[in-house]
Amino acid sequence: MILSLREMDVFRQVMERGSVTGAAEALRISQPAVSKMLQQAEDRLGFKLFVRVKKRLLPTTEAHSLFPEALNAFAAIDVVQRMASDLRAGRSGLLRLAVTPTLAHSILPAAISAFRAERPDVTVNMRIMTMLEAASLVADHRVDIGMVIGHIGDARVLVRELWMLSLGCVLPHGHPLCAREALTPADLAGEPIIVVARHLPAGQLVARAFEDANAELHVAVEVNQSSVACALAHGGVGVTVLDGFAVMAAREQGMETRPFLPFVPLPARILTSRQRPLPNLAASFVQGLLTINPE
Repeated sequence: MILSLREMDVFRQVMERGSVTGAAEALRISQPAVSKMLQQAEDRLGFKLFVRVKKRLLPTTEAHSLFPEALNAFAAIDVVQRMASDLRAGRSGLLRLAVTPTLAHSILPAAISAFRAERPDVTVNMRIMTMLEAASLVADHRVDIGMVIGHIGDARVLVRELWMLSLGCVLPHGHPLCAREALTPADLAGEPIIVVARHLPAGQLVARAFEDANAELHVAVEVNQSSVACALAHGGVGVTVLDGFAVMAAREQGMETRPFLPFVPLPARILTSRQRPLPNLAASFVQGLLTINPE
């Protein structure tokens, strides 16, 4: 039969201390209690662990064979306990994120860098996907956190607003409109515009802003990622109007950016499961995000 953890600990202490007295002192229990547990252990195993020779307690051959494995077992338990402590304190483990591309290029690099600087043993698994895909992964518990831009009505997830930035413009270097401090649909009317697809939140808002202003939206190129739109603008293809997080990333890369008027707010939101509490690592990551001011 299998020894209990307490019986195995008694066996280990007697082997290391060489006596029942020493084991009892180490375990802070009585000598009769040690003797009783040794007897129970021998009854479970079906063989003797110790014999008395001239008032000395000597390990049997079987005890010498069993002892290294007992030490290995306690070493493994120590590893599990340390790992559990690290996980509880948020020092190690796996953080799983599902993030839309714009946030992956703007906010997330600095956020993950700061997070891992304090927790170098943490592995971050970041998957880049659409807003609906991110919500599904959160709802199915395949990731801990989703981070998206725009409005989402999936009842399976909890939605928390993080930041709110307006639409903005990215222009080619030297473009005549760089002389303006801000740009409106009227300023951009007739200009070749690089747009993100209308199924994306920024694409919908840009199209609506031009319609409301009764200004011509001359689409030069339509793309499905803001990073591609920025690259095209930087290459001189035209001007692009994007969410504020994409514009922030473009500005950090040295591109020409300008505010877009009227103010068109677009929120960044965090998604978590309704069905289970947020893991400790994920909760710590969220707390770090709340300290970031993207403006």
